[in-house]
Amino acid sequence: MHAHTAIAAQPTRVLPGHQAAAMAMPRVAPSRPAAGFAANDTDPLAAIAQFRVFDREQSIFAEGEAADAVFRVVDGMIRLYKLLPDGRRQIIGFLQAGDMVGLAFADRYLYSAEAITASTVQRIPRCQLDALLDSQPALARRLLSVTTSELVAAQDQMLLLGRKSALEKLASFLLALSRRAGAGRAIALPMSRCDIADHLGLTTETVSRGFTKLKTSRLIRILDGGRVELLDADALADLADCA
Repeated sequence: MHAHTAIAAQPTRVLPGHQAAAMAMPRVAPSRPAAGFAANDTDPLAAIAQFRVFDREQSIFAEGEAADAVFRVVDGMIRLYKLLPDGRRQIIGFLQAGDMVGLAFADRYLYSAEAITASTVQRIPRCQLDALLDSQPALARRLLSVTTSELVAAQDQMLLLGRKSALEKLASFLLALSRRAGAGRAIALPMSRCDIADHLGLTTETVSRGFTKLKTSRLIRILDGGRVELLDADALADLADCA
């Protein structure tokens, strides 16, 4: 993990009515519906959500700030992280289109969120969300399932950090992204090698060596534009499950 220098906050762009409507369709189509919703579901959160656009590396919220809103990613990619007392950074996860963050019932955010790429999010005020959940128990159950999934993901991350070798961690990470992208699709990796290292509890050099080894073993192919193609997903899965 690496020391992290905070980037000065930039003003967010809040889209007015006609622009917000235009942004309702993301620039890059989500790989799945919004968390907790099927593809053909009506989205009750849309009526209370405000679209906001964040530039690359711009802070969305910081650990310790009042948790007065929930955020849902429309497009782009966002990193969630905590700063450790010694200044090192632990990246908790990477959010893509459809993912939500801030659902934990806490007065303050437990981690920070930054845009890795230019990103569009929906900001859902907590007070309005609470009122909506009171009137729509079915929605409350759906969002509870999202929170449960986040807990499972956190448990998986603990296993990833605690029991696997460096190469096994990298294989697990790529397979998880591949499941999101869908079969036969190249994986987009807009995050840096440093980001991946801080997520997996490795050094940047170890991550780079891991990519090289997977490439020379013909398990992956490095493509242009920061993309990776899995050439042998079964062998990669066997490697990931060695722990």
